[in-house]
Amino acid sequence: MPAPMKKRRTDRELVTLRLKVHPANVERIKRFVAAVEPAANGADGITADQFYAKHFTGQPEWAVALRGYRYREDLTQAQLAELTGIPQRHISEMENGKRPIGKERARKLAVVLNADYRLFL
Repeated sequence: MPAPMKKRRTDRELVTLRLKVHPANVERIKRFVAAVEPAANGADGITADQFYAKHFTGQPEWAVALRGYRYREDLTQAQLAELTGIPQRHISEMENGKRPIGKERARKLAVVLNADYRLFL
């Protein structure tokens, strides 16, 4: 386990984001932002590890990374399967932490998802 490190300063300038969302999701997104970015409300921020532990318990980090990068590229599992040659059910199992990704598949995924393959290992 790595040694504890100093907390980063949270008084950095915040960036304003503009999003187009369905009206039914506005309140959910506001609550999510308040939970993720307490510094915007005058409180201390949280680390990425604290956020991960709170929201993704029980899932391996590589599984969450795969899903996140797929969403970032706006791809469905079926589209990702077609682009990589990996069966869609295997992608689903990898995203749910039930199937390890492996080095060769990580490289294929990284090319399509514009990411470093080591994030998936």
